[in-house]
Amino acid sequence: MREADTRMTLVTYVLSEEDNETLDAVIDDMVEAGHDPRSGELYDLAWRYLAGVPAGLREALSDFRNAETGSAFAIRGFRMDPDGIEPTPVSWSDPDSLRREELFLALTGMCLGEVYGWSTLQNGSLIQNVLPLPGVEQEQSGHSSDVLLGWHTEDAFHPHRCDFVGLLGIRNLDRIPTTVASIRDIELSEDAKKVLSEPRYVIYPDTEHLGQAVDDGTHFGLSEIQKLRDTPEPVAVLFGHPDEPYLRLDPFYMKTLGTDPEAEKALKEICEKLIISEYDVVLEPGDIVYVDNFTAVHGRRPFRARYDGRDRWLKKLTVTRNLRASRALRRSASCRVIG
Repeated sequence: MREADTRMTLVTYVLSEEDNETLDAVIDDMVEAGHDPRSGELYDLAWRYLAGVPAGLREALSDFRNAETGSAFAIRGFRMDPDGIEPTPVSWSDPDSLRREELFLALTGMCLGEVYGWSTLQNGSLIQNVLPLPGVEQEQSGHSSDVLLGWHTEDAFHPHRCDFVGLLGIRNLDRIPTTVASIRDIELSEDAKKVLSEPRYVIYPDTEHLGQAVDDGTHFGLSEIQKLRDTPEPVAVLFGHPDEPYLRLDPFYMKTLGTDPEAEKALKEICEKLIISEYDVVLEPGDIVYVDNFTAVHGRRPFRARYDGRDRWLKKLTVTRNLRASRALRRSASCRVIG
């Protein structure tokens, strides 16, 4: 059942009992077939399994994808036993037994497009762990905790950044929110829109892309990310239709191209207005939120990590509408990992 929200940019779909039964059946089939949602083979079989997704949910996700009915799409009500979930890992690479939950995330991602990943993030896994890690509490990273994770376009530095980023709640005892802000919720001055639509900014890769892969001189994906760090291309913040622009923004990792007070002023305006308009989305176990990476930015409120197995834990995937666009950076046409 689709529900309206006070913010037009957030769409919420609440799963019914019938929806859950339908999802249980298709996920049971996927588990029995031995599919691994972290690798690419499953997603080549989207044609087989998408018919098992409840029609109402497929329709709502299709509207979100094609008609841009919102900048974020929340799915709530998936049956999940939080008491049966293992402790939150202390490393993103620790194995876990959340196959059913990952398959639910994978199914919804396939409704929106092509799921893909990065060789520089979590060894190329198509579903990643988002959890606090010791030693990075103060960084602008999905694994930080003590600081506000500033809202940002996912992988804003890269030309093949995703169309949608999906987050699935596994554990969130402290109800730590994901933050969302949409270009559709703000009004910019004409001067700011003009400046922000010009390539007067550079955006640098974040620490996760640069820090997870081993730099042994042979990692193609890492070397490509390093090129974007060393010689970033000038980009615009706004693009697309002038009346309903898309945005590309990561304030912590970006700056103006040289000394440009006009560009700095415009960047300050859009950031201030997005701060005023941002809202919180709290993910309970089994909840998913998809953020439209072209119309919205997302972040996270700060929290104190305990490292006692009870910390906030999410699963993440990224979706593109055009996998072919990144072919030069993938090992084969069917490969879903950039780099």
